[in-house]
Amino acid sequence: MTQVVIEVPKTAIELAKRFEGFHRVPKADPGRAHPYICPAGYWTIGYGHLCEPTHLPIAETEAEVYLAHDLQTALTATLRYCPVLATEPEGRLAAIVDFTFNLGAGRLQMSTLRRRINQRDWPGVAHELRRWIYGGGRVLPGLVTRRDVEARLLG
Repeated sequence: MTQVVIEVPKTAIELAKRFEGFHRVPKADPGRAHPYICPAGYWTIGYGHLCEPTHLPIAETEAEVYLAHDLQTALTATLRYCPVLATEPEGRLAAIVDFTFNLGAGRLQMSTLRRRINQRDWPGVAHELRRWIYGGGRVLPGLVTRRDVEARLLG
């Protein structure tokens, strides 16, 4: 039996880049990102890559390597917990890969969102996605927008 290799959807890459951004490039060191604390309180660098506060600055090309690895990890976890997405339209997979990249596989694994996905309850999935808008205990406008974009990809 051959296993189908599923690549990270291009839309997931675009979403992550759009919503994470290549952050914290100081004027004194243009073209390089420095570690920063994201709105949820985690040390991050580049396109939302978790790091130590002592991480050395990185160029955008390095950030893209981190992003590719992080999205591959998110894709693997997404398909492990939501195997139905392997046969769904790419937009649905991209939306949930972006969610998993943003919030982590543990959040997907333990969520009602996961159950709705595996039931192919797409209106329910959209509703559940829109509940994940908090960071650091408060509603983050960027997450509201991100979840709306993901929900629209469900079709």
